[in-house]
Amino acid sequence: QVQLEESGGGSVQAGGSLRLACRFDKRTACMGWFRQAPGQEREWVTTIHTEGRAKYSDAVKGRFTASKDSAKDSLYLQMDSLKPEGSGLYYCAADSRWTSFQCKDLQAGYNYWGQGTQVTVSS
Repeated sequence: QVQLEESGGGSVQAGGSLRLACRFDKRTACMGWFRQAPGQEREWVTTIHTEGRAKYSDAVKGRFTASKDSAKDSLYLQMDSLKPEGSGLYYCAADSRWTSFQCKDLQAGYNYWGQGTQVTVSS
């Protein structure tokens, strides 16, 4: 069992920045961030491998930066140049089944989830 707790959400105007954090109680090879807008499917944002390399969706590439601080058991998502369509609940996710080379870029690839933190971007 892996416990995940997100923080750092809030309201910001378009073009602004927010930094999300996720505390975890066990280390796993694969961690990621997803987001879900009202009435829409949960969308993959980024995958962070155990060694720290990250992969991003086309929607956020160049604007979001994921990082991990293993000493603090924390995952971060720096979000810059935010757009209104980026509003929604942001979820931290982890998976205990895969090795670092097998991390997935889809919801089914993660078996542990946080409760989510709300991000609202106004135009």
